[in-house]
Amino acid sequence: LEEQKNNFGAFIPFIGIVRAENGIDGLSFDIYKPILQKWFDGWVEKAKRQGAIVKFAHSIGDVPIHQSSYISAVLSPKRRVALNLIDEFVEDFKANAPIWKYDIVEGKRVYAEDRSQPILGSGILV
Repeated sequence: LEEQKNNFGAFIPFIGIVRAENGIDGLSFDIYKPILQKWFDGWVEKAKRQGAIVKFAHSIGDVPIHQSSYISAVLSPKRRVALNLIDEFVEDFKANAPIWKYDIVEGKRVYAEDRSQPILGSGILV
């Protein structure tokens, strides 16, 4: 196991769950993997500089309410490093990861533009 090999003392996961709000039946997600990989590579390097590892997985397609759409975790020799990194990672993911979100309302995908961010240099939402 990675935590044994690296003698990690902290493993801190975060799981995001689709909330029942605004009359939605769920959320749907599109991901452009090359842009997401570039974003994530920056986090891998940041974690590595602190002796830590960051991991995540995100759903593609439809996710009903009360189900998980996202999981991330930080492994680190020290808990404070892991606690700080998971907080920063989750917040940056929410604000900057290139994942397009749609509400599912009455079986139809409705783009959640009000909860979307432009991706600099991509030509998307500029």
